[in-house]
Amino acid sequence: MIKRTLCFSNPCYLSKKDNQLMFEPADGGEKKTIPIEDIGMLVLDHPQITLSHALLMALIECSAAILSTNAQHMPEGLMLPMTDHHAFTEKVKKQLEASEPLRKNLWQQTVTAKIQNQAALLGVVGIETENMQYWAAQVKSGDPDNYEARAAAFYWDKLFVHIEKFRRHRFGDPPNNLLNYSYAILRAVIARSLVGSGMVGFAGIHHKNKYNPYCLADDVMEPYRPFADRLVLEVLAEEENIEELTPALKRKLLTLPAVDIFIDGQNSPLMVGAQRTTASLMQCFEGVVRKIVYPELS
Repeated sequence: MIKRTLCFSNPCYLSKKDNQLMFEPADGGEKKTIPIEDIGMLVLDHPQITLSHALLMALIECSAAILSTNAQHMPEGLMLPMTDHHAFTEKVKKQLEASEPLRKNLWQQTVTAKIQNQAALLGVVGIETENMQYWAAQVKSGDPDNYEARAAAFYWDKLFVHIEKFRRHRFGDPPNNLLNYSYAILRAVIARSLVGSGMVGFAGIHHKNKYNPYCLADDVMEPYRPFADRLVLEVLAEEENIEELTPALKRKLLTLPAVDIFIDGQNSPLMVGAQRTTASLMQCFEGVVRKIVYPELS
């Protein structure tokens, strides 16, 4: 079942009553209730939001991801269940014991899928991608030739060619703000799925930054990034003013977990597809299968 993504951007009090999230606006407006079991992600986007501990625990028990934003309204903190799988210890042991050749093979699959999806999105906007297809086919175990970076340089040079002097950078000019916000949402979706599949986020298959607790999420989300990029392109086609990340823009970007993707031979909401990907990754660590199930952008 697809879970709901909720964003609260005004002062309010959030509590729990009868397994419902109780929403009470600080200005005395209309109160609302939402079934907690339907919530997949909660975005807290105002410093004057108060949250009861009972609600917090209920959200965690239902495997919801809770995102907190900073003064610039960009996602800054992420809370997830610590152990969300009945065989958590056994699963984590398999993850941590994965051999280096297996990790390199998994990274090869990840980079290949990412380049193929980048090429597909470039194809949608009318860019010739024969070189990208070639690079995707050339990726070796561990990507020692760094085709990921080569493809990324070409991809970002072409994707927003209609925007003068666009340069992909975390602190760059718009639409980098839209991309950053979308990636933060995507990272939360993937991190939530990893926990649900019995894995820990800090042990990546490629990313190894000691300051990053979400290395594995950053690995697995790579082939999903073009879906976030596609959503940003759709927003750009509809909106002229993107300098400020307005509530209206955020509402459009928060639809990312529910966008339709094609994965493992069928269409699926992205949040559900992410669960298929992380479940297959866990099976790779367990030696059951050798292929990660990633979505195909078309």
